Amino acid sequence: MEPEIPPNTGNIARLCAATGATLHLIGRLGFHIDDRSLRRAGVDYWPDVDVRRHTTLADWEAVLGGARIFCFSAHAERPYTEIAYQQGDALLFGGESHGLPESVLQRYADRALVIPMPAGKVRSLNLATAVGIVLYEALRQLHGW
Repeated sequence: MEPEIPPNTGNIARLCAATGATLHLIGRLGFHIDDRSLRRAGVDYWPDVDVRRHTTLADWEAVLGGARIFCFSAHAERPYTEIAYQQGDALLFGGESHGLPESVLQRYADRALVIPMPAGKVRSLNLATAVGIVLYEALRQLHGW
């Protein structure tokens, strides 16, 4: 939701191409979708990515129907590994500088998750890194990867 850094989104797009996951871009973006730096980060994988744009979070939620939405925040308390992921689950990450809005985290409080950082030396992980960690855990559970 509202990503700001083109190379992060490009790396997430590459991850989606590698796994078959759909990339949903929600709200205003901090770049143009055809931005050269975004393409550079995604290399030649863009044609293989199912990218869908949504003007608002409500638009995205409507498209998902009844799918479970999991929100990720460095301020959540429940670790992402405590979830038994299911086919069709949606993983929602916020923009690099601001994360998800507090209103979204409150609405999905029972599904707000954190990637633990036990050393406590950083505020948060890089967005593309965080997406990769969680997506592969979900895929490991679903497909044994």
